[in-house]
Amino acid sequence: MTRNLDPDDVRLFSGRSNIPLAKRIGEHLAIPLEETKFSKFSNDNLFVQLGASVRGRTVYLVQSMTPPVSDHLVELLMMLDIAKSAAAREIHAIIPYFSYARSDKKDAPRISITARLIADLLHTAGATHVMTMTLHSPQVHGFFSTPADPLTARMTLGQFVRQREWDPKKDVVVAPDMGRAKPAARFAKDLGLPIASADKTRVSDTEVKIGGLIGRQVEGFEHALVYDDEIATAGSVVELSEVLVESGIKRITLICTHGLFLGPAVERIKSIPQIQEVITTDTVERPPERQPPNLTVLSVGNVFAEAIRQNYFRRSIGELFEGIET
Repeated sequence: MTRNLDPDDVRLFSGRSNIPLAKRIGEHLAIPLEETKFSKFSNDNLFVQLGASVRGRTVYLVQSMTPPVSDHLVELLMMLDIAKSAAAREIHAIIPYFSYARSDKKDAPRISITARLIADLLHTAGATHVMTMTLHSPQVHGFFSTPADPLTARMTLGQFVRQREWDPKKDVVVAPDMGRAKPAARFAKDLGLPIASADKTRVSDTEVKIGGLIGRQVEGFEHALVYDDEIATAGSVVELSEVLVESGIKRITLICTHGLFLGPAVERIKSIPQIQEVITTDTVERPPERQPPNLTVLSVGNVFAEAIRQNYFRRSIGELFEGIET
């Protein structure tokens, strides 16, 4: 039997990055999304005020690190500090999209390992626990000194895609680089499909090069399901799609957890007619102009809600993913 959270004990708030997802989480838990007031002073300083008492309560703060990332990050840090100063019993930072997970190593002189810095800031601001989804670099999990739970959207994406019939002789799952090969292999196993992996070299933030080995791996297949953690400017998936088309692939489906579709992304995707469908989740809120054609958005509100329920009742979050490798 599903146990309900105590609405007198739990407070749910949201920053301005993804209020619709926060509402879905609250609806699934039958917990109201409390008001949070935001404004700016004349000197551009941010003002934040939580609209309900948190003293002695369990507090969940929902905020994705989407553009403008710095504003949304400061909002979250201030909300954490407010809850801490107001004597909340527990303070949970729910970060559906943790953008700084891409800044996970020192690969140039005199730069910051920013993912670790942000993890430290969240802890200092008052987070007693962090929950996120599909980190771009899994090792970022180890940067948190406070307990952290990275969730997966693979079940949500897989349940949707499994409604269709697949032919392992015609359909193939493709990982855009070796770093995503393991998650893509698990996704392919769920569908009973073969897996291919590209060899990607990143030239810049918006430009990549795909090696030629992928052509031999997809030879004879008609449809490629490109499985990635996020699509930002679409440089990687479009470069990969061009190689796939040259290798004989006739149809392409793009699947990702975090669909940002920034800058030239939509036009880049539209430039490849073989890309017939894009599937993503609602970890990121997008305006209409950042939505590619044939876009399907699946909600992960229930995944976060059930993880919050497990956490609240001191049960293992791993129980939600029993039977699958995350």
